[in-house]
Amino acid sequence: MRESGMKNSKKYVRRVCHYYVDESGDGVLFNKRGRLLLNNPACRQYFMLGLIEITCPEKLNKGLDELRAKLIHDPYFRNIPSMQREARKTALFFHAKDDLPEVRREVFKLLLQHELRFFAAVKSMWSVYQYVSNRNLTDSSYRYHPNELYDLTVRRLFKPLLHKKDRYIIHFARRGNTPRSKSLLGQLNKAKSRFCEQHGLESDSVIDIFMQHSYEEGGLQAVDYFLWALQRMYEAREDRYLNYIWDKVSLVVDIDDTRERQYGVYYTKKKPLILAALPPKGPRI
Repeated sequence: MRESGMKNSKKYVRRVCHYYVDESGDGVLFNKRGRLLLNNPACRQYFMLGLIEITCPEKLNKGLDELRAKLIHDPYFRNIPSMQREARKTALFFHAKDDLPEVRREVFKLLLQHELRFFAAVKSMWSVYQYVSNRNLTDSSYRYHPNELYDLTVRRLFKPLLHKKDRYIIHFARRGNTPRSKSLLGQLNKAKSRFCEQHGLESDSVIDIFMQHSYEEGGLQAVDYFLWALQRMYEAREDRYLNYIWDKVSLVVDIDDTRERQYGVYYTKKKPLILAALPPKGPRI
């Protein structure tokens, strides 16, 4: 499904930017009985939204397809369940959580060979819970929904990334069965407008949205891998994956790490994200 912010075909042949967007974590705070899930050690403590800008999506798609075909026919993986087509996992598309460590290694090596840039926004679920609790104290009618968190991170992540090119083609990994393309387009336009207003800029860039499954686009598989590495850094405090791909990371925004600045911390190539920089996990008193 596609929604366009402007239908000007003359713009489409000019400067075009391809973004691929996925999330890590579901943003859910409570179970069906209203009990907080964060006390469960298995529950994700962070919600992350990531995007990859890819210079040549067709080249990446071809590379991933060729790698997958090579691995499927490798006798080393012959009897591995996830490599069988009927399992609808690695044999269909790459997904870091489901792929074997040997497969992940090959995918990461391939991604490093392509022209791409990774951006991400990180939210602490404990900070989200504190916000929801405080909001309920002043507004008894307020009810939290994970879409609220998703939209917030969309605005924060995309705010400085939608004004330089003529057209932005944005592929969102499909979430659930409820179509949200119009809502997301509104969030993107809001983010762009706020940035241009704050910096005295003008932009008539076109924004096109596609809602797709990961198996349909190599870019979505790529951003899944980068998010997995970032998730391992925050949740498991394991840095070797993110360190390996850091050359392709342009920006990671830790929105809720306000120990030094109220707007959070920005990690870049000049200021890499390291384990010692991370705040402690859990509630922040």
